[in-house]
Amino acid sequence: MATIAPPLRTPVLPDPIRAVIFDMDGTLLETEAAQHRAFEATGAALGWPLSHEILDSMVGISRDLNQVMLANRLGPDFPLAQFYADSDVLFEAAVDAGLPLRPGARLILDHFRDTGVSLALCTSTQGGKAQARLAQAGLLDYFDVVVTRSDVTHAKPHPEPYLLAAKRLGVDPADCVAVEDSYAGVRSSVAAGIATVMVPDLLPATEEQTLVAAKVLPSLSDLRDLLLARTENSEL
Repeated sequence: MATIAPPLRTPVLPDPIRAVIFDMDGTLLETEAAQHRAFEATGAALGWPLSHEILDSMVGISRDLNQVMLANRLGPDFPLAQFYADSDVLFEAAVDAGLPLRPGARLILDHFRDTGVSLALCTSTQGGKAQARLAQAGLLDYFDVVVTRSDVTHAKPHPEPYLLAAKRLGVDPADCVAVEDSYAGVRSSVAAGIATVMVPDLLPATEEQTLVAAKVLPSLSDLRDLLLARTENSEL
């Protein structure tokens, strides 16, 4: 496995912000909670109930890395292929029924679009599925760049996904802001040298995220309010 650089402290949002890179699952879409429920129900149905510690460790991590983790933690008797096949049925049913946006998602995306800030999406979901979920939610057209698990060799928490998103935007990472909900996502963006705003979903911010993130906020609406206040103060 590739070596991950230690997190860099990036506590200040750039001024001006030239680009914003959003995570998708758990940040813009309520997919993490649905996936969590599918994993929990499937494990119980197969006779392999997963602890909350294992379920929490899967948040924000790509499927390939989660498969390795489950195999290592649960051993060769764990029915890995069946687990993913069955949980996919439950999860896709939830997606097809329509998953809500995270609070303030469209509000913050409209804010950046209206102010002319370039937007990218950086997700651990595979390419086709990511594009389909964004389209179904009516969010795809907001983004100038979409980077998925299919585009990179190393998934989050490695910095490669965020570095690639910044490169495709043509913006220096130091001039970008990342918006994330998971520990792996924050580690990825901070290691890429990007000032990061954490908006927790399933997992609360720990001391690690509090130290390395530029901001930890309750919602995406709070981020919009913070940026509006900063603009007003700069005009005084």
